[in-house]
Amino acid sequence: MSTLTQPKTEAAAPVTLRGSVRVLLRAHRKALWAAGALLVLGIGIVVALRVWMASAKELCADGDMTPCGGPVYQPSYARTSTEVFLADGGTVLLLLAGLIGVFVAGPLIARELESGTFRLAWAQSVSPAHWLAARLAVPAALAVVGLTVLIAVYRWGLWALRGYPYSHLTPWYASGIFPGTGPALLGFALLAVAVGALFAVLVRRTLLSMSLTALVLGVVAIGLGNRRYELWPHILRRGEGPKTFSQGDWHLDSGMLTASGRRLYWQDCFDADMADGAEACMRARGGVTNFAEVHPASHYWPLQLVETGILLALAALAVFAAFRVLRRLHG
Repeated sequence: MSTLTQPKTEAAAPVTLRGSVRVLLRAHRKALWAAGALLVLGIGIVVALRVWMASAKELCADGDMTPCGGPVYQPSYARTSTEVFLADGGTVLLLLAGLIGVFVAGPLIARELESGTFRLAWAQSVSPAHWLAARLAVPAALAVVGLTVLIAVYRWGLWALRGYPYSHLTPWYASGIFPGTGPALLGFALLAVAVGALFAVLVRRTLLSMSLTALVLGVVAIGLGNRRYELWPHILRRGEGPKTFSQGDWHLDSGMLTASGRRLYWQDCFDADMADGAEACMRARGGVTNFAEVHPASHYWPLQLVETGILLALAALAVFAAFRVLRRLHG
């Protein structure tokens, strides 16, 4: 009686991204060194500003160089200079996040597709999906880690300006600050990576994909910056006029309420040279009491989280589209 023997089959080794990641890190080590240099430079600038402020001859905790409680308030040059430098730190971090997406679109993906070097990787048992996944995972992970450090350092630098009564350049809601102080920056960085990958596999031309990525990211950043106040419901405060704004509030608009509760806005009557005439105009139209539409400081986290959610949703759509395009073109 003969026995039937089945040939032994070796289990296929699971496909991982480890090898592709090592190749990427080795091939783009110069870019990694440049990114590390920018990280160190950013940290060094903030630390230098904090040290400069600490060494300034200030007589009061709020930065006053004149006797505390006196009629004159004079901040130190170090404090005002630090405020000016940090006022646009969020914009700088946003540009760095966008630069990551442009790098992904060009040198990381599109250049390989344009030159044909991707075929070497695909011929070595690396599927197109794993090839693209590695080129998404590496910059995304590095961007999240690096930008998290910069966010923490930037917030630490801004913390030194707390209690500065005449600070008008560094409120939490300023367009040059808000994007660089919370998770919304990480969401924008992930969107930048995803959009860069999408245009790279779609266009397969280095310069064109980089240009389109920069254009789309610029539109998203400007659009969110202009409409950010609509991401969370504002608060209506009665009895607050232009001269009674509360410190720390993001004032959106103001005017007067009629007896029925209808809102009349100052821009409908306002003349900079005739403030009393503007109030008389509002009274004539039925205005009874002042009001202000504001986002208090407590709305910082809701605004940050809603913006982060929008950016992550857009990033997920871009990643999905990138893999679909790659599958359709290369199987």
